Amino acid sequence: MISASIVLYKNNIEILNDTIKSIEKSINANDIYIFLIDNSPTDRLKEINLHNKMDYFHNPSNPGFGSGHNIAIRRSMELDCQYHFVINPDVCFNSNVIKQMIRYMEEHHDVGMLMPKIVNNDGSVQNLPKLLPSPYALLMRKLRRPAFLYNNFIRNYELRFVPQQTTYNAPVLSGCFTLLRNSALKEVGFYDERFFMYFEDWDLSRRMHMKYKTIYYPLVSVIHGYESGANKNKRLFVIFVKSAIAYFNKWGWICDQGRRRINRKTLNQFS
Repeated sequence: MISASIVLYKNNIEILNDTIKSIEKSINANDIYIFLIDNSPTDRLKEINLHNKMDYFHNPSNPGFGSGHNIAIRRSMELDCQYHFVINPDVCFNSNVIKQMIRYMEEHHDVGMLMPKIVNNDGSVQNLPKLLPSPYALLMRKLRRPAFLYNNFIRNYELRFVPQQTTYNAPVLSGCFTLLRNSALKEVGFYDERFFMYFEDWDLSRRMHMKYKTIYYPLVSVIHGYESGANKNKRLFVIFVKSAIAYFNKWGWICDQGRRRINRKTLNQFS
């Protein structure tokens, strides 16, 4: 048995229904538990059609993205599920994605986390696998200048030089669509709830990567409505900055030997 969780906040019900339909087309409804963790102020989203293995939790205190998924992960483990999907409420995908990702995990027991290719509505690739970030990396991603420095930096930092259909071990995977091995989660820990939003997926990827492979698997793909909210909304930008400070306070700002070693090892696999 496997499980999946979707954390909600004032979402569009039609888009959410499309995401749930994608899940249900990918696997028999009796073979997956789906947990909807609703951090919205009201429980309007419970209007969605629920089948017998879909649970809705209203969580109006809104403790954050990672905290919401942790509720579902704990329930997943209580149900003795082997694998758990973390899924954003604005993704859709075809019927082979879930089964193919599970198959890869079944064949590679050293993998703790798996992410497919994530694409925009127009089919262009979102460059989400990354090296571990430094404060300089975040600054360059925001400024995007001078161009001659930025272009070389982003090609390396986001691993854009790697051929698109290459499966590889990346220390940072996005949380918009992720498959987790529950036994590995028990070992490395759940999402760190100090992160309200942003960086909680990078932090978990890093901890998982230290003990297991964290694999980017581009042989299947999902469509994700990427918003980049922190670049458009002042409130989200403040949350982003707070989460960045929490991340570097945890792992180190300048003196982070683990970052250098892991990034070097990641790049060496392409030599």
